[in-house]
Amino acid sequence: MTRMMTAAAAALFATATLAAAQDDLDKVVMGTNWLAQGGHGGFYQAVVDGTYEEYGLDVEIMMGGPQMNNRPMLAAGRLDFLMAGNLLLSFDNVRNDIPTTVVAAFFQKDPQALIAHQGAYEDFADLTTAPTVLISKDGQFSFWQWLVDAHGFRDEQLRPYGYNLAQFLGDDKMVQQAYATAEPIYAAAQGAEVETFLLADQGWNTYSTTIETRDELVENDPDLVQRFVNASIEGWYNFLYGDREAAYAAIIEANPDMTVEKLEKEMAQFEKLDIIDSGNALEKGIGAMSAERIAAFHDLAVSAGIIEAGVVDLDKVATTQFVNKGHGLDIKSRLTGK
Repeated sequence: MTRMMTAAAAALFATATLAAAQDDLDKVVMGTNWLAQGGHGGFYQAVVDGTYEEYGLDVEIMMGGPQMNNRPMLAAGRLDFLMAGNLLLSFDNVRNDIPTTVVAAFFQKDPQALIAHQGAYEDFADLTTAPTVLISKDGQFSFWQWLVDAHGFRDEQLRPYGYNLAQFLGDDKMVQQAYATAEPIYAAAQGAEVETFLLADQGWNTYSTTIETRDELVENDPDLVQRFVNASIEGWYNFLYGDREAAYAAIIEANPDMTVEKLEKEMAQFEKLDIIDSGNALEKGIGAMSAERIAAFHDLAVSAGIIEAGVVDLDKVATTQFVNKGHGLDIKSRLTGK
């Protein structure tokens, strides 16, 4: 009886200690821009391997998706951090006086791409001869305008893309937009070999998978922002170069449509296309940004007619105070031996 009471007391003490430790953590909610996938892996990694907790954070990942628009929730205070797409969304926030700012860019390249059937066209320039190019409504008002302005695509080619591969698979000459780590894999699964033309390799120089937060959090609690950014960077290095098993399990639990096989293929695409650990990230660490590159993409968007000149105060788009410090490079070196 005494031993049972002692064991019960010990268990109660351990539970109370754990609860107290959790109470000491800063609660943080991060929203993603779509259903859980490999492109979110570094954040899930930092949750499951305890990196966020080591930085004093209790992080909840709130998944986006077709029925969940997380974007308004950041400004409303229901999210602390938001995984955004490319910089056009951040330009739009500034233009509309929404008090948010970009604090890190986890993809050095935007995964937006065009795909064509293998051998149908000689190169990217030859895609301008395609009879039909499928582009979503959002794409028509963003990168399509740049493709027309900078690369000679024609509006006569344009047809709406409904996020279904059926049209593309049924026409060997058709070209369509794609997320470079998704549609090429889905097409291959249905027996179609495709060529993937990453827009970033043709001059579409935006960052992607940026992290935004509210201006007031940057101003009033920069320590919390720095801890979240640092832990997320470490999560990405551990995910890219370490053991992904637990992170894969967390992603699959959040999005059962995913499988380990799908995630492995997705990550192989990220590596093949040099989307994450490339560019300035090689020396300055994952998450790196530069004011010059942000300004260059702004100029591209203005030149292509995507946004108007003079409507975006570039000083309000992003801050580099939390990145470019080489954080996490030691983890990469330890895991890769390089």
